[in-house]
Amino acid sequence: MKYLTKEGSYIRMGVTIRPERVTFTFEGRKEQQCNVVLYEKRTGAIERIAVPEGYCVGSLRSIEVQGLDTAHYDYNYEIDGEILVDPYARRIVGREHWGERERYCAQYQVRSGFSESQFEWEDEEAPEIAREDMVMYKLHVREFTMEGSNGGARKGSFEAVQNRLPYLKELGITTVELMPVYEFEELVLPMQPRLPDYITWKAEYESQETSAPVVEKLNCWGYSQGNYFAPKAAFAKGRPEDALKSLVKAMHGLGLECILEMYFPDSMNQNLILDVLRFWVMEYHVDGFHLLGNNLPLRAMAQDLLLSRSKLFADSFPEDLLDHDYGYPHLFVYRDEFLYPVRKMLNQRDGNINEFINQMRKQKKYAGFVNYVASNNGFTLADLFRYSEKHNEENGENNADGSDWNYSSNYGVEGDSRKNYVQNLRRRQMMNAVTIVALSQSVPLFYAGDEIGNSKKGNNNTYCQDNKTGWVSWGQEKRYEWLREYLKQLLTFRREHPVLRLPAPMQMHDYKGLGFPDLSLHGDRAWATGFEVNRQSVGMMYCGKYAQDPDKDCEADNMIYAAYNFHTGKQFLALPLLPKDRKWYKVVDTGHEHGFLQEQQELDAPQLEIAGMSVQILIGKEVK
Repeated sequence: MKYLTKEGSYIRMGVTIRPERVTFTFEGRKEQQCNVVLYEKRTGAIERIAVPEGYCVGSLRSIEVQGLDTAHYDYNYEIDGEILVDPYARRIVGREHWGERERYCAQYQVRSGFSESQFEWEDEEAPEIAREDMVMYKLHVREFTMEGSNGGARKGSFEAVQNRLPYLKELGITTVELMPVYEFEELVLPMQPRLPDYITWKAEYESQETSAPVVEKLNCWGYSQGNYFAPKAAFAKGRPEDALKSLVKAMHGLGLECILEMYFPDSMNQNLILDVLRFWVMEYHVDGFHLLGNNLPLRAMAQDLLLSRSKLFADSFPEDLLDHDYGYPHLFVYRDEFLYPVRKMLNQRDGNINEFINQMRKQKKYAGFVNYVASNNGFTLADLFRYSEKHNEENGENNADGSDWNYSSNYGVEGDSRKNYVQNLRRRQMMNAVTIVALSQSVPLFYAGDEIGNSKKGNNNTYCQDNKTGWVSWGQEKRYEWLREYLKQLLTFRREHPVLRLPAPMQMHDYKGLGFPDLSLHGDRAWATGFEVNRQSVGMMYCGKYAQDPDKDCEADNMIYAAYNFHTGKQFLALPLLPKDRKWYKVVDTGHEHGFLQEQQELDAPQLEIAGMSVQILIGKEVK
């Protein structure tokens, strides 16, 4: 079919659809032979539209095509004979079915799709959760919804996640982090050895078989080169663009934020990276990004005006960026520097109490930190106290993949145990771990399924486990209802006592003249100034008056005393004297079956007795 063409506009990359005309803009040097390849959906017929070498500015080619009905076609680019998917394509055609092996047939071609989504956002509004109020929850769309009830939605889909949002809201989550939801190829072929040039080999006969190569494994997580402008079609029942937008809209309707995890290879064009982030903010209204990669334009991201109200999470930022006032705090350091000191203390693996204390009060004036003890990279919360060694044999890499530095413990039995002593100890340790994360000053993060004791059988790298090992086991939900309920109560406690989550760094002295420091440390004696590194217990006292808000009716002026004993035996910690009208009341004891006490226990002694491997929380409040 003949089309009228003329030079296009170079302002916008990818495809721009307007009435009666379509503009294609892509990377292509003047010296290269470039075509737009059209695939007719109904017949499979292929057409080529040549892009004249004169339609070029810099290394961009652009052509406007008149009379093209995009509803009947898909497209790709052809550059010097090589067929390429548009890196700016807003839809990818050919990966609608998860793990479909037929994609590797020689005749199979993944194509770029035209997208004309007319999604109605209506009065949707981003919640913009304050940094000190954030509680994060990280999930993988497919792993999170392959088991259990999804409210009638298809398993492994955006729609299924949307139906589970009330569950997250009730738990106390404010910010949902989605592992990669951009289009990526989940099929991984075995590496083919390359023969040296001097070796020649010819088959005795030509094989007539046309079957696809054997797929070695699946890359479920998507940490690879992706099609960054298109949502993953296999995660949607219908139009993936509308399904993901509906999910984001539903999150915002419940007051939840949506953070997208994005992995960018080191060789990726940094201008393209910025285009990707701007696109997701403008087109999908997402609230921020967890950025993965070693060659990221972090300074440009942090200073980009369009991204100034988007939360950016990365392994590190230049220090001057973290100390800059952007008006809206939107930079967060997201790495495992909290995980290791806490795991070491919990499992008696040469932990340092001073390092633990510093992690618990870690905060910057204009930037935040993400604190977690379990995530997709490493053991789940349950496996952290169930396995001493990783068990990644199922991954087919001779157990060589995944981190060897887990700082975990099996407490005498590798894997499941019927021994009551072991089960009770693991129960207590799980409560200890979530308590520590919930009481940390900056942003707590929980990994999907940890609140219901989800186990991955000791596999600490389930990137290729599209099965019951990798999926969240919702069949455990009733068995671990106590843990979910305990976490829910903890997050409520955190909300009700803002001194635990001050947005500014603790100064550890009485800078407001209130009679107490904002945070003080206590050991065998009150008001300790430091501890020997091998010490395994500490009391951390917070003066609630530093967070008192006269406009809010809450118990913000209460004293909070968090007592941690990582020793196997009981310890005694000094309780500082309170004003005469106040007394200490114990509200939480992880040595107790339910954690939160049904009735607060009044304390009069100058010391607190705390059982081995347990955490207690006390409130110093007025005597009624």
